[in-house]
Amino acid sequence: MSGFPVENIRNFSIIAHVDHGKSTLADRLLELTGAIDKTKNNKQVLDKLQVERERGITVKAQTASLFYNCEGKQYLLNLIDTPGHVDFSYEVSRSLSACQGVLLVVDANEGIQAQTVANFFLAFEAQLSVIPVINKIDLKNADPERVEKQIEKVFDIPSDECIKISAKLGTNVESVLQAVIERIPPPKVHRKNPLRALVFDSTFDQYRGVIANVALFDGVVSKGDKIVSAHTQKTYEVNEVGILNPNEQSTQKLYAGQVGYLIAGMKDVTEAQIGDTLHLHKHPVEPLPGFKSAKPMVFAGMYPIDQSEYNNLKSAIEKLTLNDSSVTVHRDSSLALGAGWRLGFLGLLHMEVFNQRLEQEYNASVILTTPTVPYKAVLSSAKLIKARRAVQKNMMFIDENRVMLKYLFPLNEIVIDFYDSLKSLSSGYASFDYEDAGYQTAELVKMDILLNGNIVEELVTVVHKDKAHLVGKTICERLKDSLPRQLFEIAIQAAIGSKIIARETVKAYRKNVLAKCYGGDITRKMKLLKRQAEGKKRLRKIGNIEVPKEAFIKVLKTQSDK
Repeated sequence: MSGFPVENIRNFSIIAHVDHGKSTLADRLLELTGAIDKTKNNKQVLDKLQVERERGITVKAQTASLFYNCEGKQYLLNLIDTPGHVDFSYEVSRSLSACQGVLLVVDANEGIQAQTVANFFLAFEAQLSVIPVINKIDLKNADPERVEKQIEKVFDIPSDECIKISAKLGTNVESVLQAVIERIPPPKVHRKNPLRALVFDSTFDQYRGVIANVALFDGVVSKGDKIVSAHTQKTYEVNEVGILNPNEQSTQKLYAGQVGYLIAGMKDVTEAQIGDTLHLHKHPVEPLPGFKSAKPMVFAGMYPIDQSEYNNLKSAIEKLTLNDSSVTVHRDSSLALGAGWRLGFLGLLHMEVFNQRLEQEYNASVILTTPTVPYKAVLSSAKLIKARRAVQKNMMFIDENRVMLKYLFPLNEIVIDFYDSLKSLSSGYASFDYEDAGYQTAELVKMDILLNGNIVEELVTVVHKDKAHLVGKTICERLKDSLPRQLFEIAIQAAIGSKIIARETVKAYRKNVLAKCYGGDITRKMKLLKRQAEGKKRLRKIGNIEVPKEAFIKVLKTQSDK
């Protein structure tokens, strides 16, 4: 690794909207540089997770070090392939901290979409060099000239700087590598200074402990060095250093400007903090800025199906959050579901992928409750301003076929099924991105669910006043379908304060008390029916309604469907 001076190193990421061909371009770059053999089976080589293969999307940024000879010089190109979906934008922002430039990939057919814009501004704010790459020029409906005009209008990048390629066929991909060398500057580092390494990602191996992905900003790190974590102040001995090519390849040393991995005997997942600075023992340095904490947008409760599995699930969540630091975890408990956690995610897809990874990588089966969003309640008698459910802020025509709309939305309106509905209504053409806009006053109400007049605390929810009746009716109907019948009648009610807004009734089992009455005086029958009714009322007053766990799960998981 000492054979690569700083001026011969380029660190770059590939960023794009989902399904614009990032991973396919990464495959071709790996082939061109000899990192992998050229075969027909090379599809999404850097997408190593099972969930990525099944869904066909990238959810985890992956690193690969490439060796490339250009004009007689040997270059070290450190490539980071990033996700394209909005829910994984934190992966993108972290990856950019280890880079000096990006390849902005745009589909020649679809053109600029929501996450194209969002990712561009992440790179722009980080002051990185941007190389626009127009991909999929081999498609029948491809219109690269139209996309060039879009890029020039939206990003103010001259159209002659765009590189037109087909990553699938390998057309003109070689020019991308040449542009990386010519247009992306080498890292600004100092190898003679003491070691300063940024941990920008990490994974957990049950045999080797924490494997940290590091970018070296100063100095050198070698196998056998004693290093210190600036976050925990704990000292470790470096057991192994190396690069990803794309698989792990150990080396004796890593130098400033290079990106690789480091194993130092960290056995506890809490010891490896993404954004941490590592330095040599007895050579303290100024810690690197690190990363802003991810701001969760969607919250959900997570509980083990069986409480005996609590500790195993706790260990699995800790190891997975080491690899996905954008998830926030807080302990929680429920009378119905037992001990668990309240998790924060960046979006609904992020939540689904996290749950899927728990099942696939740790064999953990969990109960995941309805996603919710955070509210701030102001306890005062002042009348709140009536909220509108969406406010248009801006409308910009990118070209004659595409328009970009900006709206101010309540978060609760978009986290459940907004994206799916948008794709359905637009036949898949519309794209969507969002960011936090702070808190707004709204006419929200606390809705209680009552069983025979008793509040069920686990089902208390906050809803907008306009949707309270619909949500309350849905929950009552689901409970009616889930609760077993008793010897007494069960009244299921949704209430706002003392006002009942929805009701369903589970009828009681009823014995035919008139079975042995054949004709005769009608008053005898009336007395028997009256006595039965009085008995049912007494049972209803003293009856202890036990709500089955399955009923809670069904309602908690699906009460937001409507």
